[in-house]
Amino acid sequence: MTTPTFAELGLAEPLQRALSAENYLIPTPIQANAIPLVLAGRDLLGIAQTGTGKTAAFALPILHRLAAERAHAGPRRTRALVLAPTRELAIQIGDGFRTYGRHLGLRHAVVFGGVGHRAQIEAMARGVDVLVATPGRLLDLMGQNFLRLDRVSVLVLDEADRMLDMGFIRDVRRIAAELPKARQSLLFSATMPADVATLARELLNAPERVEVTPAATPIERIEQRVYHVEAQRKRALLTGLLADPALGRVIVFTRTKHGADRVAEHLGRAGIEADAIHGNKSQNARQRTLANFHAGDLRVLVATDIAARGIDVADVTHVINFELPHEPDSYVHRIGRTARAGASGVAIAFCDPAERENLRAIERLTKRKLTVIGDAPPEHDASRADNDDRRPRPARPQGKKRRRWRGNFPRRAA
Repeated sequence: MTTPTFAELGLAEPLQRALSAENYLIPTPIQANAIPLVLAGRDLLGIAQTGTGKTAAFALPILHRLAAERAHAGPRRTRALVLAPTRELAIQIGDGFRTYGRHLGLRHAVVFGGVGHRAQIEAMARGVDVLVATPGRLLDLMGQNFLRLDRVSVLVLDEADRMLDMGFIRDVRRIAAELPKARQSLLFSATMPADVATLARELLNAPERVEVTPAATPIERIEQRVYHVEAQRKRALLTGLLADPALGRVIVFTRTKHGADRVAEHLGRAGIEADAIHGNKSQNARQRTLANFHAGDLRVLVATDIAARGIDVADVTHVINFELPHEPDSYVHRIGRTARAGASGVAIAFCDPAERENLRAIERLTKRKLTVIGDAPPEHDASRADNDDRRPRPARPQGKKRRRWRGNFPRRAA
């Protein structure tokens, strides 16, 4: 079946003009399936992974309908509300609405925690057409009477599974209780566990279900490699790999915030444009770092798992797991930062002896062995190496005047 164009989907000319300027010519499957339903006013349950064009799938028809109605929300109010689990995703969605709606003259605002209230309060004072928000800051502004939801005609809940994972279920229900009963509701999720299905039943009215499975899932388009390397040699290996210009735009993942800072500083001293992003950075610093990475002023972004979902940066050629995550699901989310929008990508893992069990867990989850670069350690040595690295046995006191050993290990018989 031939994929329709954006014009054939019935979108207004100003939206088509904005899409053409961005060289968006053919809708993705989620867009082609969802846009007509949203334009028709139907509630929607969308199942699609990140990187499939979900934002445009709801932003374009919402902008079309708001522009056609030409109503005004009124002071401290909004006509459309989009809830996102993280600040980074909220900012990204706001950027999408601004890009697609540049010729419509509609107002939008983005509110999230971690920054001062004043600018967000001022943005809402006159009212907006579209509000993108994280649940916590939205409830905060509502509690101070700076924002009301009684004129919302469209609700979007994006990345619902992530929203529930982060503990926002009560906040979402409190927000939904303040919305008009007569509204259109859209829920998007990468997965559909039981609690997301329950939430969908609560929020949606006779929804249409659109489920898009890419012909090749992102993980299948990613070439996955592993280096078995001692922890103290990882930085030198990273620097050596980055000497290859084929690693054009790279995200490096560490387990800790301090580790991210140390790796970024090491790369900077080696003359490689790099910066770190994690929860200890101010919101302004994080936005500045992401903007520099988007613009190509930074070649390497060093991140903790805060960046594993919700940050969609085009043309990431490589993801490097400087340290393997303890949870194998996190590995899948990390490497999903490459191979976006149908492209291919490369994921490289650094595995020291203490991380071999993490590697085995990842391979069990993905049902795929990572390609070993260099020599793999003997399998029968792995468990012993892991135990030796995690808990070295203290030396036993020597000499005639031996003190009684009070450690955790039993004394041996003489």
